[in-house]
Amino acid sequence: MPNVAIVNRSTVLSDAKVKAITAALQTQVTRDFAPIWSVDATLSFVGKKQKAPADAWWLVVADTSDLAGAAGYHDLTPKGHPLGKAFAKTDLLHGAEPSVTVSHELLEMLADPDINLSAQVGNRIYAYEVCDPCELDAFGYKIDGVVVSDFVTPDWFAPAKAVPGPFDFQKKIPAPLGLLKGGYLQYFDLEKGGGWHQEELQHAPALARH
Repeated sequence: MPNVAIVNRSTVLSDAKVKAITAALQTQVTRDFAPIWSVDATLSFVGKKQKAPADAWWLVVADTSDLAGAAGYHDLTPKGHPLGKAFAKTDLLHGAEPSVTVSHELLEMLADPDINLSAQVGNRIYAYEVCDPCELDAFGYKIDGVVVSDFVTPDWFAPAKAVPGPFDFQKKIPAPLGLLKGGYLQYFDLEKGGGWHQEELQHAPALARH
């Protein structure tokens, strides 16, 4: 079971706020995400003046995005360790909820920690991003007053008539590979090529979570 440190390095969110987000995300991961995806984690909060543990995955809550148009993203360190970033000030400037970004990046880190998983459906390969199709704050839900991200289920990646669903935790996506407003997916077409393509529903927002 991975240990994930939620590291507060933001000037716009207090330690108390990020600590409350961490507690809510522990509930989300263990109660909601793990039974569906078979991936649990132990979360720890790291305050602004504290040093993050070297042996944990890090999810850093910073201020301003270092990637154009991104409220957050997950990546790998030079040593190959999973690393998530969430940009609280950038979120707030765009009217978005930072806790949803932290939740989004955490769940996607857990589902695909090495960023090398995908699902083939017919002639297309779909990126294993479990929050992108339903990423808007409006489709999230509250845990102890903290808004967290919705996420898709394994059935979302299996578009067969026999698949019963649900296709996301909130049961809002109507079919496999379906999108909610503002959501998106990425795919590679094995026949047509041309690199990775993005499909959106009613246009993804200018500020996206990756």
